[in-house]
Amino acid sequence: MVKTCDKPEPLKEKRSHLELKRGKGYSSIEAGLQEKEAIEAARNCFSLRNCSSCEICSLFCPELCITKNETTGDVLIDLDYCKGCGLCAFVCPKGAIRMVLEEGI
Repeated sequence: MVKTCDKPEPLKEKRSHLELKRGKGYSSIEAGLQEKEAIEAARNCFSLRNCSSCEICSLFCPELCITKNETTGDVLIDLDYCKGCGLCAFVCPKGAIRMVLEEGI
């Protein structure tokens, strides 16, 4: 079972156009992002590392230590069985899994 995406689609405002004053026959130039559009684009960039519960990591895990909690939809990694091969981090399309060295080793 795959969790559906709960992110609302960003509202797209109609962009204004600047008219050229050089002469006839020139097409209009599209202006940059409006403030609301720029904030929404930045918010999307910073949320790219959030897990979307696609479960691709669990398909590639050779130790079968990645499971999904059916009630909450969260992806869980059992660190007692994980061997640290890094396949899950490599195949994660969102980059939500990062490999970190354990302290004291």
